[in-house]
Amino acid sequence: MNEPAVLERILKRDRVIAVVGLSSRPHRPSHSVSAYMQSHGYRIVPINPAYANDTAGVLGERCYATLLDAAHVLAEEGVAIDMVNVFRRPEEVLPVAEEAIRIGAKSLWLQLGVHNEEAAARAEAAGLDVAMDVCVKIEHARLLGATHRANAPAPRMPE
Repeated sequence: MNEPAVLERILKRDRVIAVVGLSSRPHRPSHSVSAYMQSHGYRIVPINPAYANDTAGVLGERCYATLLDAAHVLAEEGVAIDMVNVFRRPEEVLPVAEEAIRIGAKSLWLQLGVHNEEAAARAEAAGLDVAMDVCVKIEHARLLGATHRANAPAPRMPE
């Protein structure tokens, strides 16, 4: 867990990210981190019961009350949730990990400050890759940022 090779594999493989605890408030870490990932080509699936009936959604995406709700609707579109990124208190993570297992997610990512050994162990035992107490935005910039910049088109020179 948290080895650079595992984190890089998750970031390269998992393109649909369900964000549990995503806030609609731009100043909140869950919002800014998710906006960053979205700007780098990841599909964000907001999970927050407070916004589930809000037609505006969060970051332009429909918000769901639970992972199970999101997985069911997305499956009808032929889309699967790859990563479950958790912005919740450590004591609230175990049920989220169990839902991640039930929906067939490939990875469980627990953000900075979120540490739950039991949830991580259950997810790993079920075959999920796990990242714990690390920020997906920071790790993306650290591990893939240079790659993305290297592949970016060169700036145009003035004529």
